[in-house]
Amino acid sequence: MAEPVADIVEETLRLLHAADGQGVGLRLIGGLAVRLHSGDGRLAAFDREFKDVDFAIRLEDSRKADALFIAMGYRADRAFNALNAGNRAIYEDVAHGRHIDVFVDSFEMCHRIPIADRMLIERATIPLAELLLTKLQIVEVNEKDQRDICALLHEHEVGESDDETINAAEVARLCAADWGLWRTCLLNVEKMRDAVGRYDIPESDRDVIRRRLEQLWARIEQEPKSRKWKLRDRIGDRRQWYLEPEEVGP
Repeated sequence: MAEPVADIVEETLRLLHAADGQGVGLRLIGGLAVRLHSGDGRLAAFDREFKDVDFAIRLEDSRKADALFIAMGYRADRAFNALNAGNRAIYEDVAHGRHIDVFVDSFEMCHRIPIADRMLIERATIPLAELLLTKLQIVEVNEKDQRDICALLHEHEVGESDDETINAAEVARLCAADWGLWRTCLLNVEKMRDAVGRYDIPESDRDVIRRRLEQLWARIEQEPKSRKWKLRDRIGDRRQWYLEPEEVGP
């Protein structure tokens, strides 16, 4: 049996390589996915530590993924996995005190982000649009998430397609169908306009991030909203619009 390696980036690449070789549709999400998309223009100000690894799979690949993680030296949290079958799974790297969190068909924390239909657009990660949304959907966005948001927006254009571009049309489509997601994204876009000023980066780089935030939000606002969205908009903040995410892992 193979064993996990100590370096978390190296370990993530090991898992992705094994999954690709075995035809398992495993895709990286979270901060390590942001890191994997970082190019030569990556700013040190947005670097951060990584404690665990997050992946997404389609339901049809869940059994193959389970076998893969076991073969790669991980221990399944059988109780959690049975309780959350078809939605989420946890695998432990006991030697290094880490865990893998696997989301099945969708990413659900404060809001539900569907990812199954577009999951395989990228070779190693979920598409940039959904990756950004996994950060913008956090109601109490923390420092590491803000760094990830800044890194994504600094290093990738906002446009109407994928391929190392943040697909604003897809972000807008999902926000137009879900008022709660739209509301949380609005709060975080407003936070990030100010937060970018905290980082020790050139003013020109701050301008790039703020401009892309504005481009993204303009596209979200342009998208026609669903009837369900409009009905929920009448209630507004008078009723809680987000889920309380469950903490998992050691």
